[in-house]
Amino acid sequence: MQELDRFEDELIERYREHPVLANVALLSDDDFAAVLLQRRFLSLAFTPSYDLAIDLLRDEVGVRTARVILREEYPDAGGHTPSHREDMKDDILQLGISRRAFVETRPTTETKRAINDIFDLIADAGAHAHADLRLLTVLRFWGEVLVSVEYGRLWERMGPSLTKDGENRSRFYYPHYVHDAKAHSLATASLLSTTHSDRLATRLRELLAREGSADCFREMEEQALQQKVAFYDQFLPALERAGITGA
Repeated sequence: MQELDRFEDELIERYREHPVLANVALLSDDDFAAVLLQRRFLSLAFTPSYDLAIDLLRDEVGVRTARVILREEYPDAGGHTPSHREDMKDDILQLGISRRAFVETRPTTETKRAINDIFDLIADAGAHAHADLRLLTVLRFWGEVLVSVEYGRLWERMGPSLTKDGENRSRFYYPHYVHDAKAHSLATASLLSTTHSDRLATRLRELLAREGSADCFREMEEQALQQKVAFYDQFLPALERAGITGA
């Protein structure tokens, strides 16, 4: 497990140092708004991605863990509490992005590709001999670990705007930065953890020990990272506009 943790931590650091994420505080307001509005479409694909993976999982423990995480996205069956997607909208509008921009923005070609690619990655994982391990790896790394990494970077830019009179008023980005994170290693994660990544890691560790398919784990994490990087690569021209060279 230590070797896999080292491998994973190296991927996490590579993602943290993506030029757009590493320099997000220096982007113009318009370019930062474009990042958030496009990233919103990826977030809207989160729940169908989980649904697709749940359909393809055969491991009942993994299914139950994924169900619990998915249902947290809609915290009130009576409709009185906003969903997490509505919380994201609230944060975006709090940041001063206009409702008009929110309404009129459409996904770019690159964003559409990122959404299609994650559905393809999940579907392909479900057809593999080690389907359960592959599916849980994708859900955890693409949907939780890397999300926390990027929201941590985005928070560097938005934190001052969403913190007023010493109160953190973020309803979406900061809470997800915290509760999606990899808080413990694969070896020490447990179901008692408060983060989604660690809860999924608990079952993933058991599947890795049982199936001995570390190569599948590495392959899925590499592909998930490549998809995330491709999404943010579309914003590299924003660095040039901000006068950031050598990124």
